Amino acid sequence: MFAAIGMVILLVMVFGGFIISGGSIGVILHALPIEMLVIGGAAVGATITGNSGADLKALGGGLAKAFKGPRYKKQDFLDVIFLVSKLMKMLRTDGPVAVEPHIEDPKSSAIFAEYPKLLKDQTLVHLICDTLRLVVVSSGTLDPRAVEDVMDNAIKTHSHHSIAPVNSLQTLADALPALGIVAAVLGVVKTMASIDKPPEILGEMIGSALVGTFLGVLLAYGFVGPFANRARQVVEGDMAIYHVVKQIIIASLHGHPLPLVIEAARSGIAHSNQPAFADVFDGMRGR
Repeated sequence: MFAAIGMVILLVMVFGGFIISGGSIGVILHALPIEMLVIGGAAVGATITGNSGADLKALGGGLAKAFKGPRYKKQDFLDVIFLVSKLMKMLRTDGPVAVEPHIEDPKSSAIFAEYPKLLKDQTLVHLICDTLRLVVVSSGTLDPRAVEDVMDNAIKTHSHHSIAPVNSLQTLADALPALGIVAAVLGVVKTMASIDKPPEILGEMIGSALVGTFLGVLLAYGFVGPFANRARQVVEGDMAIYHVVKQIIIASLHGHPLPLVIEAARSGIAHSNQPAFADVFDGMRGR
């Protein structure tokens, strides 16, 4: 929603200001199709050259993230705290045998079934189940610091994969001004080949060439760059839920009291999504 509003404001202010100052929008509209063909075609070609098929597919997802916003809201962070805490409590009170069915087949687990949205996130489910599987098979002899290292590595790998489309978008944004110059240079070459034309025709041709530079800069800093920045914010915001899982498991393995486990889970959540301590504590006591 905000992305669409921002684009409308950008276009209105840029082109509105140009028209109000006495500029002729007709010159830009006349040059727009060809300049966009050159710049857009070059941008698409460069993007295809620099990315694999999977990366290109993920790139579309990166654009979608900028429009949709973060996947997880405050209730989801509260739910993941309850989910992991319930599993850790079962492990502590009922033993590994009680937990094993839930982590071996999460889709059939009554505990996971309480949180269908979380169950759809395979990365989250694997992080929880794979980590607890290590604890179960080790019969409680694992060093919590070693478990933390394993979880950090898993989260780092997922983060690298998730941020790749954002980096591709930013690379495209960095390239667009130069591609705009390419379009402008071609326009100048065309103008120089028609140097014998009347001044009014040459002026129009030079103006059309400069539209290429204008479009390259506008697309880079007005559209693609902001989209990349927004997508990065969304990815980093959603990554917080995996750190919540890690904090609960590690704090529980260290044998910390419940209030400290809660605060360890809450500490890495942005204020906009951070549940109140009382909401978490009361919810966990009732489960």
